[in-house]
Amino acid sequence: MAAPALVALAHGSRDPRSAATVKALVEEVRRMRPDLRIDHAFLDLAKPSFTTTVDKLVRAGHDEIVVVPLLLTEAYHAKVDVPEAVAEAMSRHAGLQIRATSVLGLESTFLDVLDIRMREALKESRVRELDALVLASAGSSDPLANQSVARLARLWGARHKLPVTAAFASAAPPATGEAVRQFRAQGRRHIAVASLFLAPGFLPDRAAELALEAGAVAVSEPLGAHPEVARTILARYAVGAVELVPV
Repeated sequence: MAAPALVALAHGSRDPRSAATVKALVEEVRRMRPDLRIDHAFLDLAKPSFTTTVDKLVRAGHDEIVVVPLLLTEAYHAKVDVPEAVAEAMSRHAGLQIRATSVLGLESTFLDVLDIRMREALKESRVRELDALVLASAGSSDPLANQSVARLARLWGARHKLPVTAAFASAAPPATGEAVRQFRAQGRRHIAVASLFLAPGFLPDRAAELALEAGAVAVSEPLGAHPEVARTILARYAVGAVELVPV
């Protein structure tokens, strides 16, 4: 029996850098599991759409699909958009089984990736001293999603023995610029901002712009196509594949 196909489902962006990052991440997953059929798709704003990808897999003979949402928090897209897309696809293909897994989430192992990206940013900016950190993410109208970012920020701060605050690019305060200004008001002058985004795009660009305007000494790149992110995708897939096995 063939293993279920894996679809890495991203939200999508008009920024071509976002789609390129998703494709690179999927290539990383393929290198780890060359035995699997692995595709990517987008909910909106980029191609291929989820509908197109599912139709292609069905034509290729796949009747089981595990969808891994490439989302960092359990917010609106995960709770509404993904289930609706899955239900619509199954309604169009009799006998097709699709299991959507939990989102990538905010794994503690992603702190290692944040550290790598931050070291790269500090080296490029020639910064050797820090006295505060800001963890910037997209932000959500769902307070639980924002609280999960704040928890990760606390873990990151404990790791480096530095004060850290979470900041958001939309939907919730504080914005990155405000977070940086709050630290500066405390007398801190060497403040770096980490981009807790999966890929480049409008929101991480805006977060970086506001942070630098407020006096941040460095802003890191998003997580990107790092092997740790790819391993998390495969971990989510493994759970979804087991759930498709008949009891």
